[in-house]
Amino acid sequence: MGVSITASAPVSPFELTEDQRAIQETVREFAAEQLAPNAIEWDQQKHFPVDVLRAAGGLGLGGVYVDDAVGGSGLSRFDSVLIFEALATGDPSIAAYVSIHNMVAGMIDRFGDDEQRRRWLPGMCSMERLGSYCLTEPGAGSDAAALQTRAVRDGDHYVLDGVKQFISGSGDSDVYVVMARTGEQGPRGISTFVVEGGTDGLSFGPNEKKMGWNAQPTRQVIFEGVRVPVANRLGAEGIGFKIAMAGLDGGRLSIAACSLGGAQAALDKSLGYVRERSAFGSKLSEFQVLQFKLADMATELEAARTLLWRAAWALDVGDPAATRLCAMAKRLATDAGFSVANEALQIHGGYGYLAEYGLEKIVRDLRVHQILEGTNEIMRLIISRGLLAA
Repeated sequence: MGVSITASAPVSPFELTEDQRAIQETVREFAAEQLAPNAIEWDQQKHFPVDVLRAAGGLGLGGVYVDDAVGGSGLSRFDSVLIFEALATGDPSIAAYVSIHNMVAGMIDRFGDDEQRRRWLPGMCSMERLGSYCLTEPGAGSDAAALQTRAVRDGDHYVLDGVKQFISGSGDSDVYVVMARTGEQGPRGISTFVVEGGTDGLSFGPNEKKMGWNAQPTRQVIFEGVRVPVANRLGAEGIGFKIAMAGLDGGRLSIAACSLGGAQAALDKSLGYVRERSAFGSKLSEFQVLQFKLADMATELEAARTLLWRAAWALDVGDPAATRLCAMAKRLATDAGFSVANEALQIHGGYGYLAEYGLEKIVRDLRVHQILEGTNEIMRLIISRGLLAA
């Protein structure tokens, strides 16, 4: 056909740059020094380590993909999944909160006007001001478009009334990005507001007693006649559901990354355990059944990581399939992460069940990742709708 084909050296799409490797290493060191030694105590004491979060902000982890013009690090979504996986090797609960804070900051950066961005983002990027994402309600979990918190226009303000449920960081946060109904029922009647901590009429329920994620507070956020300036609305009226879903695409990647980081820590603990412990006259590492189990655990994590990187790249370049790929990555990584952590606990036997080994905490922390940012059943719905619409 007259076409000359010559061989060329393949370029790996998964080869990290020197800068990316340096970022990974820096965050892993921070996780190992600041998070891991305290993770069990924070979990048992239900302690939210705000001082450590501010230290993370000093490393640029408070606005990972926020524009550097307003104090952010200006990194990509691909970079962010490397960061959150590395951070979660120290404590998945704290890493997950940092990822949610970043989702809030990213939404303000993307949809806010210049005044809004200058007002809130520098403090959020340093983590002097913490953020919470307020979408879920007691009667509107997976069916988020059915939310009933209302925002009624009153001159230069909106008056908010309603309750949000399962809100991470609530009570300690300074900035709440809130989805509220300003119009008709369904997704087109929802708008997005920034509500500052300390606003009159804003209150919180008690800290929930949870299976995991004990190192970050989870409370109801209650709005009773909360007056919010019109200037605090993100974007136009009626596009709040679009804003909320756009935030969740990236949030799903971040939670997927946190699952991989926690599960990788569990796998690493298992590798050390089988090398050191003996049974029936042999090292556990010599038992083929455990060798195969470890091989499967590593393979599941690598497969999930590969899909996560693919999805993050798609979100960065605006691939039309990005939402579907983010759902795929979230589903696979959170299922694999929990499975691997659970297998790691089993490998440790009775010791895995003891708090001091840290395995049971990782299992508890990772279990909720299959529920939040959209349950994995909802992820399957998003994926199947994308396939059938093609």
